[in-house]
Order: sequence, then C-alpha cells, then structure tokens
Amino acid sequence: MEYQLVKSFHIIAIIAWMAGLLYLPRLFVYHSLTEIGSVRSQTFKLMERRLLKNIMNPAMIFSWILGLYMLHLNPSLLLEIWMIGKLICVILMTYFHMKFASMRRSFEADMMPRSDKYYRYWNEAPTVAMIAIVILAIVKPFS
Repeated sequence: MEYQLVKSFHIIAIIAWMAGLLYLPRLFVYHSLTEIGSVRSQTFKLMERRLLKNIMNPAMIFSWILGLYMLHLNPSLLLEIWMIGKLICVILMTYFHMKFASMRRSFEADMMPRSDKYYRYWNEAPTVAMIAIVILAIVKPFS
C-alpha cells in the first residue's frame, strides 16, 4: 500500500513537472518575439518566473524525492537495465530543467541572443525524453 501511494504522488509530481517543461520553452518562443522592455516582455518574465519557481521547481524536487524513496522501498529495481536507462533520461530531464532556468535568467536580464527557432527546438527536447521514460517504465525492455 505504501509503495502504491508513493508511486501515485510520484506520478502526480511528474505530470506537474512535465507540464512546466513543455510550457516554459513555449513561453520563451513567444517571449523572444517581443520587444525588450515592452509590457508583453514584462508579462512573459512574470509568467516564466512563477512557472519555474512555484510549479516546476517543487514538482521536480518531489519527483526526485518520491522516485528515490520508491527505489529505497524496492532497491532491486536498480538491477534492471530499463531502470538504469530511465534514470539516465530523468537526469537528462533535470538538465533540461536547469537549462531552462538559465534561459529564464537571460530573459529576466533582457539578454535574448537567440531566435524563436532556437527555443522551438528546445521545446521538443523534454518530449523526446518523456517518450523514452514512459516506454522504459511501461514496456520494460531489456528485462
């Protein structure tokens, strides 16, 4: 029962984290098309800051804590190749999170050296990692 409850909250945290990872770079796309110092630019700064600090950061932290706790409850999972692959993808997802946080700080400082196309590519990166994570967790290849 405890494991299933922890797993449920882990999935909820992952959903919130993924929502942010998919939405924040989309905000960057639109933000990159605005004029520096404009009201729209200031609005995007506020939206990006709140999304990252109020939703994404707590969701990522809870995802990691609950995921590691599940591994503590069932350490034999670490012997599974699919789990190692999943953990590598989660580390990659965490890298994306940190990269997006860095991008947000650049926008906050009105340093937008990249085009909207650049941010469109970054918008797809978490989706690819998410697909790999879901396939690894559900199909459990290499088992």
